[in-house]
Amino acid sequence: MPEEQPPSQETLTLEPGTLWTRVTQQTAHALQCGALQSIPTESEFVEQDGINFVVRILSNLIRKDKAKKEQDQKSTNSGKEFNPFLPYEEDLFVADISPTHLCLLNKFNVVDHHLLIVTRSFEEQETLLTVQDFDAMGRCLGEFEGLAFYNGGKLAGASQKHKHLQLIPLPFTPNGLKIPIEPAIASARFQGTIGTISSFPFLHAIARLDPNWAKTPLEAAVATNQCYHDLLRAVGLQSNETARGNRPSVAYNLLATRQWMLLVPRSQEDFESIPVNSLGFAGALLVRNEQQMQILKNYGPINILKRVAC
Repeated sequence: MPEEQPPSQETLTLEPGTLWTRVTQQTAHALQCGALQSIPTESEFVEQDGINFVVRILSNLIRKDKAKKEQDQKSTNSGKEFNPFLPYEEDLFVADISPTHLCLLNKFNVVDHHLLIVTRSFEEQETLLTVQDFDAMGRCLGEFEGLAFYNGGKLAGASQKHKHLQLIPLPFTPNGLKIPIEPAIASARFQGTIGTISSFPFLHAIARLDPNWAKTPLEAAVATNQCYHDLLRAVGLQSNETARGNRPSVAYNLLATRQWMLLVPRSQEDFESIPVNSLGFAGALLVRNEQQMQILKNYGPINILKRVAC
């Protein structure tokens, strides 16, 4: 009997035009077998400075909280950090993206078809993104219009140490803008390739992306990686990163669509126990109860972002 051959690079590369079908098929399967445990929410809009923030109230976090306790217990018992991506849960597997990355469903999703773009081998979440990361991200964004994002460190909302980007389809809501911050993005003013948004009262930088600037996914990834490093330099996070183990000294959120990429350094993980990750800077926030919703309304979503940013 011949020896089984390891998969080739071709078989580990996403076939163009297939990802969305795989996402919908695997979502149906994962829901049916109970692997996907969507968190029900109610939502409303909270407006500030011309941005209609989508604020979701999480009505039931019992299962996610229980899973987190079980994960912490596994880490305590084994003496090492439990990693849900090695091995990953097969019922959540969507597709091979590249020789270095694969795509999973987010087990405890709030938004439908929320995807994780995960490195096959362990890499620290806080390390700098690479050309390979942007290659995987670009292949996915080429399949359907979405918002890709990266929580660079615990203070930026990262809950797992294994490097992973995330992707959600657009639009955010059935009615209205594709992304709540669209008016702010449209108002960006650029000096060269890097711009800022006057209505954002916190440190940030934005770059335009051109989906037609490269002939191959790898060329596009190289160009996107260069934009990423330009953004890091623009907010002061690029100096001496190699001396610190190839990671910036400050946590940050990175958001990207086919048209633009936004980077925001972070100073704290939450405000008044209201957590903020990358989606907060896209105009989508989560609260656990009506009390937190009232805090958010009283203080204002832009002001909350200002407090957790730099």
